[in-house]
Amino acid sequence: MGELGNFPPETMAIGRLDEKSEGLLLLTTDGTVSEHIRSKSIEKEYYVQVSGTVTDEAVTALRAGIEIAQSSGTHTTLPCSVHRIAEPNYLGPPHRKRSESHGPTSWLNIILTEGKYRQIRKMTAAVGYDTVRLIRIRIGNVLLGTMKSGEVEELNIL
Repeated sequence: MGELGNFPPETMAIGRLDEKSEGLLLLTTDGTVSEHIRSKSIEKEYYVQVSGTVTDEAVTALRAGIEIAQSSGTHTTLPCSVHRIAEPNYLGPPHRKRSESHGPTSWLNIILTEGKYRQIRKMTAAVGYDTVRLIRIRIGNVLLGTMKSGEVEELNIL
């Protein structure tokens, strides 16, 4: 593992993380690899902290698929895996600290096979919960593990 360094000019991110999200980001110089990893055959796993105490009904709705707004209209998300989890204790500090005076939060583990723009944030909002923290922890068989922000590790994944 090393620190963020110089990459070839043709380096591209596989998928994206918005400015408020954290976690695993894969880089490549191979468009075929990028296309394969972005496909619906590869799972993307997230830890998601939301405002409030998540209900069973909300978890069921998230699992079944949620209608969300997209630039081209609306999209119903594919069924996915959603589970309540305890707060992960090995994550680094959040980018922004949330005051406890804002009330309780819940943590979810969400596994998707698609990745629409801001999909998880839109999904949780559609069932009444704002996303406070979003961390991608896995893409396919590649795990974030204990890597810290800015660390880089070279992989051979295909």
